[in-house]
Amino acid sequence: MTQGGTTLKIFAVLLAGTAFTAAPAFAQSTDVPAAPSTEVPADEPTSSNDSAPTRTGHVEANREIVVTAPFVRDLNLLAGKSVVTGDELIRDLRPQIGDTLTSLPGVSATSFSPGASRPVLRGFQGERVRVLTDGLGSLDVSNTSTDHGVTIDPLTAERIEVLRGPAVMLFGSQAIGGAVNVIDRRIPRGVPEHGYHVDAIGTYGSAANERSGGAGVDVALSSQIVAHVDGSYRKSDDLRIGGYQLSPTLRNEQLGIAAEEAAEGHVEEAAEARALANRRGRLPNSGTETYTLGAGVALINEGGSLGFSVGYYDSKYGVPERPGAGHAHGEGGHDHDHDHDHDHDHDHDHDHDHDHDHDHDHEEEGHDHGDVTIAMKQFRADMRGEVIAGGDFLDRIRFRAGFADYEHTEFEGAEVGTVFNSQAFEGRVEVVQADRGGWRGVTGFQGFTRDFSAVGAEAFVPPNVTDQYGLFTLQEINRGNWEVEFAGRYEHAAVRSNAVRVGPPEDEATVGVSRSFNAFSGALGLSYAVGPEVRIGINGSRAERAPSAEELFSNGPHVATQAFEIGNPNFKTEKSWGLELYARGRTGPVRFQVSGYATWFDDYIYENAVGGERDGLPVFQYFQAGARYYGVEGELTADLIRTNGFELDGNIVADYVNATLTNDRGPVPRIPPLRVLGGLSARAGDFGGRVEVEHVTAQNRVASFETPTEDFTLVNASLSFKPFGRESETTFIVSANNIFDVDARRHASFTKDFVPLAGRDIRVAARLSF
Repeated sequence: MTQGGTTLKIFAVLLAGTAFTAAPAFAQSTDVPAAPSTEVPADEPTSSNDSAPTRTGHVEANREIVVTAPFVRDLNLLAGKSVVTGDELIRDLRPQIGDTLTSLPGVSATSFSPGASRPVLRGFQGERVRVLTDGLGSLDVSNTSTDHGVTIDPLTAERIEVLRGPAVMLFGSQAIGGAVNVIDRRIPRGVPEHGYHVDAIGTYGSAANERSGGAGVDVALSSQIVAHVDGSYRKSDDLRIGGYQLSPTLRNEQLGIAAEEAAEGHVEEAAEARALANRRGRLPNSGTETYTLGAGVALINEGGSLGFSVGYYDSKYGVPERPGAGHAHGEGGHDHDHDHDHDHDHDHDHDHDHDHDHDHDHEEEGHDHGDVTIAMKQFRADMRGEVIAGGDFLDRIRFRAGFADYEHTEFEGAEVGTVFNSQAFEGRVEVVQADRGGWRGVTGFQGFTRDFSAVGAEAFVPPNVTDQYGLFTLQEINRGNWEVEFAGRYEHAAVRSNAVRVGPPEDEATVGVSRSFNAFSGALGLSYAVGPEVRIGINGSRAERAPSAEELFSNGPHVATQAFEIGNPNFKTEKSWGLELYARGRTGPVRFQVSGYATWFDDYIYENAVGGERDGLPVFQYFQAGARYYGVEGELTADLIRTNGFELDGNIVADYVNATLTNDRGPVPRIPPLRVLGGLSARAGDFGGRVEVEHVTAQNRVASFETPTEDFTLVNASLSFKPFGRESETTFIVSANNIFDVDARRHASFTKDFVPLAGRDIRVAARLSF
């Protein structure tokens, strides 16, 4: 690390020292049998039903929804929270975490391609959503651009938690929109009941000829030491789609070009444009191949636990090209909340088709004319520990740390275009208070550092280093039916680069820039139990986020988005006020959760066109302005029939978000429209089934340079069988998705005009567990 990472280096050493100092405390209990294996502590029941494939796992209001994200336990500040595990997780597995979670309330996905898709929570993406693995960041660069995949394979996940609401500020200011926490077994949490535990998963999907498999093994080396190994492999071909590759807007554009070319006597150019407009059935260059390897070991006893793990992630995937755009999409996407789409390229498409010398021009710029592919790899090492104090005030101390070495190469044909490198470290230490008459809480420290570089034709961001550290606390007071919760966080961030390009093009200079920010965030929540199993509440929050390196230092051609991107090193912290009302619980056979929320931003960071060109590309620049978000989301599940061993449930999920830039700047781009999903789930003995219909309305409320998205309706069905009984984790599932093979596109995607969702997809999944 560079000099700026000294503070966090010291923190890492102290963290390791804490772990090894704690080891004697663990050793004091060597004669005590360890607890049976479980991914969730005994006092933290899962909120998912691991039997038939149902949606009831999202809302279990007959008991508190309890998540295992560190120290965020059954908190009412988490007004929106969902857990996916068991059969539901197996059935919905996709190559990327974003596409795996889209059935949850308030969740969409960037869906850049089958190989790169990140969650979108309440309309937020990129730097405003944190993707975590066991409470720590994924430590990749998926937040910097939508074509960068997340280095977490859902095949290795035991459960996935989606967290929304003010309490997620405990994970950092980048979680202002929410957090997704993926739990795996890589560092064991318990001793296997029979001395070993094996989980194996295999899936096949017809739409992309997708075949995947993963397995994990836990072995007790002694009564208190457990070792773990896991691995996964996935390969898919070009995706089958339900209609034309191009959206109606782009099809009409290409057909218009064809007509013009034909009128001018350019027969070959006209034929090429018509072929692009009529391309359907398959999404070219959308195949993926991913494998992972991991191993871990843990010491577990009544004194606490201490574990370590290492993991390797390797993925290669194609970047679909916007037809007619040549190879300007070498990288393929903007990062979060940019105020434009690829439609600013339309005029260039026409020019491209006319220009018979465009090959020569691009060769001068160093661009090869082959398919764009991305090869990424990450080596990661993690540590997790807990010391159980059991005192009247101090209940336990928990610590968590991770380091990752990440490399990501973008190829244009056989040539290397840009290489991204990142070395990152993150660590947390939390002190958990004992429950004292209804008062409990946690206070902690979090540190993060990243050394980032991008070298090549699209290195529009200079090498930079980011350091962050934060202090946080969460306190809860329970007084009968009333609960009061308070969360506070102070975060210091320093971002610096020695190669920032400043000044007008004719007088440009390269200088060193160093910025530091102090961000203060807080939240206050009040809830009331109106009945034994029903609770209503209100949360208010004030949050601040420091600008990212990309928002500060960008200044160069970004061929991926056909834009010359300019940041602003003078940006201030982004500030927001939030208000949320919620109700959740169970009344009779009905379980529900519903939330309404609003967020008002000052100095909201976004990007927009300014006119003119540089390096032959239109200029886009980051700005700060006010913005307003409001929305609703909810889920309701009802027990419809319970008779003679037959069960029938019905459920409905709905969400809507509206986001606007103030001072007549128009809508925030890529905001998902209203979505409603309804389904019926049945179970009889060892068999289960589900039928669901999801309708997504059209999105006509669009930003400048953004195209509307048509509505669509998906119909899905699945059947499951548990050969060893309904309580067994061994399951076989057959599902049919998008049964009617419709053309569907996510408005939250930068590439939605030329990367539709999968067409009809018959999937088979099996999980063996023993």
